Amino acid sequence: METKIEKTENTSELRYLTPVDLDVKTGKKYCRFKKMKIKYVDYKDPDFLIRFLNEQGKILPRRITGNSLKFQRKVSQAIKRARHLGLLPYVSDLLK
Repeated sequence: METKIEKTENTSELRYLTPVDLDVKTGKKYCRFKKMKIKYVDYKDPDFLIRFLNEQGKILPRRITGNSLKFQRKVSQAIKRARHLGLLPYVSDLLK
Protein backbone atom coordinates (compact mmCIF):
# COMPACT_ATOMS: atom_id res chain seq x y z
CA MET A 1 0.00 0.00 0.00
CA GLU A 2 2.87 2.35 0.70
CA THR A 3 4.41 1.72 -2.71
CA LYS A 4 1.23 2.90 -4.43
CA ILE A 5 1.32 6.15 -2.49
CA GLU A 6 4.93 6.73 -3.45
CA LYS A 7 4.13 6.16 -7.13
CA THR A 8 1.29 8.67 -7.09
CA GLU A 9 3.48 11.20 -5.34
CA ASN A 10 6.19 10.78 -7.99
CA THR A 11 3.70 11.26 -10.82
CA SER A 12 2.27 14.37 -9.20
CA GLU A 13 5.78 15.79 -8.91
CA LEU A 14 6.40 15.05 -12.57
CA ARG A 15 3.17 16.74 -13.55
CA TYR A 16 4.11 19.76 -11.49
CA LEU A 17 7.52 20.08 -13.15
CA THR A 18 6.25 19.75 -16.71
CA PRO A 19 5.53 23.07 -18.48
CA VAL A 20 1.96 24.25 -18.48
CA ASP A 21 0.20 24.30 -21.86
CA LEU A 22 -1.03 27.80 -22.57
CA ASP A 23 -3.75 28.40 -25.11
CA VAL A 24 -2.16 31.06 -27.26
CA LYS A 25 -4.18 32.52 -30.09
CA THR A 26 -2.10 31.85 -33.18
CA GLY A 27 -4.47 33.44 -35.68
CA LYS A 28 -3.10 36.36 -37.63
CA LYS A 29 -4.20 39.78 -36.45
CA TYR A 30 -6.01 41.98 -38.91
CA CYS A 31 -7.18 45.55 -39.06
CA ARG A 32 -10.96 45.48 -38.73
CA PHE A 33 -11.23 48.86 -40.45
CA LYS A 34 -9.50 47.62 -43.59
CA LYS A 35 -11.44 44.37 -43.54
CA MET A 36 -14.83 46.11 -43.22
CA LYS A 37 -13.71 48.99 -45.48
CA ILE A 38 -14.41 51.68 -42.87
CA LYS A 39 -12.84 54.98 -43.87
CA TYR A 40 -14.06 57.30 -41.10
CA VAL A 41 -13.97 56.69 -37.34
CA ASP A 42 -16.91 58.55 -35.83
CA TYR A 43 -16.19 60.17 -32.47
CA LYS A 44 -19.95 60.52 -31.79
CA ASP A 45 -20.40 56.72 -31.47
CA PRO A 46 -19.23 55.82 -27.95
CA ASP A 47 -20.54 52.23 -28.18
CA PHE A 48 -18.10 51.51 -31.00
CA LEU A 49 -15.20 53.38 -29.40
CA ILE A 50 -15.61 51.61 -26.06
CA ARG A 51 -14.28 48.43 -27.72
CA PHE A 52 -10.86 50.09 -27.88
CA LEU A 53 -10.75 50.93 -24.16
CA ASN A 54 -9.85 48.71 -21.23
CA GLU A 55 -11.75 48.56 -17.92
CA GLN A 56 -9.89 51.59 -16.58
CA GLY A 57 -10.67 53.70 -19.62
CA LYS A 58 -7.21 53.55 -21.19
CA ILE A 59 -6.77 53.21 -24.94
CA LEU A 60 -5.70 49.70 -25.94
CA PRO A 61 -2.45 49.45 -27.94
CA ARG A 62 -2.15 48.26 -31.53
CA ARG A 63 -0.59 44.94 -30.58
CA ILE A 64 -3.78 44.00 -28.75
CA THR A 65 -6.42 45.48 -31.05
CA GLY A 66 -4.68 44.56 -34.32
CA ASN A 67 -5.36 47.95 -35.91
CA SER A 68 -3.06 49.37 -38.53
CA LEU A 69 -1.06 52.45 -37.61
CA LYS A 70 -3.27 54.73 -39.69
CA PHE A 71 -6.50 53.62 -38.04
CA GLN A 72 -5.02 53.39 -34.55
CA ARG A 73 -4.23 57.10 -34.81
CA LYS A 74 -7.77 57.82 -36.00
CA VAL A 75 -9.27 55.75 -33.17
CA SER A 76 -7.15 57.46 -30.53
CA GLN A 77 -8.05 60.90 -31.91
CA ALA A 78 -11.76 59.98 -31.94
CA ILE A 79 -11.57 58.70 -28.35
CA LYS A 80 -9.88 61.92 -27.23
CA ARG A 81 -12.56 64.01 -28.95
CA ALA A 82 -15.33 61.94 -27.37
CA ARG A 83 -13.71 62.34 -23.95
CA HIS A 84 -13.49 66.09 -24.42
CA LEU A 85 -17.21 66.27 -25.27
CA GLY A 86 -18.13 64.05 -22.32
CA LEU A 87 -19.28 61.05 -24.37
CA LEU A 88 -16.57 58.82 -22.90
CA PRO A 89 -15.01 58.96 -19.42
CA TYR A 90 -11.36 59.83 -18.91
CA VAL A 91 -11.03 57.39 -16.00
CA SER A 92 -13.37 54.64 -14.82
CA ASP A 93 -13.26 51.77 -12.35
CA LEU A 94 -15.47 49.29 -14.21
CA LEU A 95 -16.13 50.56 -17.70
CA LYS A 96 -17.17 47.27 -19.29
